[in-house]
Amino acid sequence: MAAANTCWSGENFSCSICLDEFRSPVSTPCGHNFCRTCITKFWDEQVQYKCPLCNELFHTRPGLRVNTLLSEMAAQIKTSVRVKEQPFVDSAEVPCDVCTGTQLKAVKSCLMCLISYCQTHLEPHQRVAGLKKHVLVEPMDRLEDRMCRKHDRLLELFCQTEQVFVCQFCTEADHRSHRVVPLREEYEVKMAQLGKIEAEIPQMIQERKQRIKEIKDAVELGKKDADREIADGIQVFTALMRCIVKWQDDFNQTVQEKLKITEKRFEDLIKELEQEIEDLTNRSSEVKLLSHTKDHLYFLQAFRPLKNPPPTRDWTTVEVRPPSYVGTLRRSLDQLGEALNMEGKKRCDAAELKKVQQYEVDVTLDPDTAYPGLILSADGKQVHDGGVRKKLKNNPKRFTYYPRVLTRQSFSSGRFYFEVQVKDKTAWRLGVARESIDRKYAIKTTPEMSYWTLHSYGDEMVFNDDPDVHRPLRAKLQKVGVFVDYDEGVVSFYDVEARVNLCSAIGCTFSEPLYPMLGPGLIEGGANSAPLIISPVNQTD
Repeated sequence: MAAANTCWSGENFSCSICLDEFRSPVSTPCGHNFCRTCITKFWDEQVQYKCPLCNELFHTRPGLRVNTLLSEMAAQIKTSVRVKEQPFVDSAEVPCDVCTGTQLKAVKSCLMCLISYCQTHLEPHQRVAGLKKHVLVEPMDRLEDRMCRKHDRLLELFCQTEQVFVCQFCTEADHRSHRVVPLREEYEVKMAQLGKIEAEIPQMIQERKQRIKEIKDAVELGKKDADREIADGIQVFTALMRCIVKWQDDFNQTVQEKLKITEKRFEDLIKELEQEIEDLTNRSSEVKLLSHTKDHLYFLQAFRPLKNPPPTRDWTTVEVRPPSYVGTLRRSLDQLGEALNMEGKKRCDAAELKKVQQYEVDVTLDPDTAYPGLILSADGKQVHDGGVRKKLKNNPKRFTYYPRVLTRQSFSSGRFYFEVQVKDKTAWRLGVARESIDRKYAIKTTPEMSYWTLHSYGDEMVFNDDPDVHRPLRAKLQKVGVFVDYDEGVVSFYDVEARVNLCSAIGCTFSEPLYPMLGPGLIEGGANSAPLIISPVNQTD
């Protein structure tokens, strides 16, 4: 018997379901042997209980008993049974769940058994009729995650209402009224969305690369601006230091001159005192000599000129004090501060104007917005009051109360600068306004009403605000520059020829497109007929 056993193949001691060595072999009433786990799982999935090999039908689920003899014999030849010509599993692959000892690479996973099989252990699914109906997929881990935890059934449906995976039993309970579709249908929908996402991603990547380039360009531009700012600062501070050195020399000279004047006065007083001392000393000698004479006549004759002392000053009334320098330094510093402020402001304004002129924009006047009495040049660069209000078609864009006109161009970000000639004008208004301004009625031209303008009339300029900012009208003002930094909320006005800042408004809020605005004012008895002229920027050092 023992000799016969040695001739048996390892297949005689393999389970016909898992095709592996028996693990806890049990016998069915028909006499066939299977692993306890395999036959139990097989019957769990069947409506009727039958033998996987002979198909004998059992009316009730048979009781299973361990086949002790078969277990012992299987153990004896276990080490001799090898599965040949199959790849072993590595860390990146799915192992066969049936293999004992060294696990082989799984080639399929069964969604019904929830087990992954190597090529050998997959054979029953390709041979046994009941197993052929199982759904096989590419190998995958964690097959238990595909089972409904509540009903222990395969998750083969998708609830679109709650966006969760469900089994068939779920659709008859908690998800009865929900929109439920097969996984494949949801898969196709999501796959279409994925395709759209896949197509959009390269564009998104390109947009972000472009944004990176813009940021890097902005950084480089910032570095260049910083270098220019430092260079301008060096020029300004160098000029201020020269001014300080000059004022220091002037201060030293003032103190020295005051000291020299005092020293000269004291020297003159000392000379006068020394002269009086010499005269008194001589008189003392004469008196002493006369006091020793015995000649009465000579004594009386000489006594008369000696009885009165030589003429001297009343020195009790003469004040002798060192020079006082109290307040000298403070006065000099006050004067220096004023000089530095003027010099610094002058140089800063010049450097600032040079910077903002780089943001020059080409703008032209929009005749559709012009007050009916205004006359515009053909090129849209000049405007003046014609003295007669024309009858024009009603246009919601047109100013009908104030003599003003907007440009065709508007700006919603960044910085822009333009210059307007105001030579020979007695009244004018320049600046920017929001697109939504009221153009039909008399309103305050303040930031609150969406205007940021500088107005000239008489001998002063006014930036309308609450309160208004008044500035004296600069002599020989010929050209005004207007600069706007939309993002930073800054509006500045400059005397271009003198390179001086006239007025600046900071902390402004711009929430709409801004339009440059020109107001040439009305003709006043023949005066103020000169036009406002949008001029090209001449960037000079």
